[in-house]
Amino acid sequence: MTDYIQSPVAIAADSFAIIRSELRAAGYQLEPPLAAVIERIIHSTADFDFAKITQTSPGAVEAGLRALRSGCSVITDVRMVQVGISTARLAALGGNLHCFVADDLTRQRAEAAGVTRSAMGIRLAAEQGLLGNSVIAIGNAPTALYEVIRCIEAGFRPALVIGVPVGFVSTAESKEALQQVTAVPWLVTTGRKGGSTVAVAIVNALLRLAAGGSNLDVD
Repeated sequence: MTDYIQSPVAIAADSFAIIRSELRAAGYQLEPPLAAVIERIIHSTADFDFAKITQTSPGAVEAGLRALRSGCSVITDVRMVQVGISTARLAALGGNLHCFVADDLTRQRAEAAGVTRSAMGIRLAAEQGLLGNSVIAIGNAPTALYEVIRCIEAGFRPALVIGVPVGFVSTAESKEALQQVTAVPWLVTTGRKGGSTVAVAIVNALLRLAAGGSNLDVD
């Protein structure tokens, strides 16, 4: 059998060295702390397009870090995002993690209202007072992102909205709508690309940074 690297520390170090080298070769000069977020996305997807399509409002990453350090809630649109986030890192900062998409009440109310469960999950989070100073990570459902925007227009103030849904219907449009928001910091991946993996990568990168660590820290 061909020899291969088995040490998780060495794998992480080599992976990020390759990512940084290829980013430099492509002419990208990413500034921290956003650089760590983009590197983590690329590490999770092997897709360097994210260096170009990841956009933020001014100070968005810093706002997310302040919220996480204060022990904020993290709210996700789907379970795939929820299960990928490091609960140990979040708990160490005093935070908690919520996703209502699979709850019976969410299903019942979504069916009655004729909306998606992901969107209703965000509505329920708002009703429970969880949106203020929260980090919201939308990795799958444009309808959930539109619901977040509706909540912001109603006066709710998350600390950071991560809008990275993936797909073909309303996906790019929902991100464009978020980019028009001025009341709340945001981070998006423009166009169709995104997904649960990307949302998880972003939140976990922020958790590492909030704790004073780096992408080379191995879970």
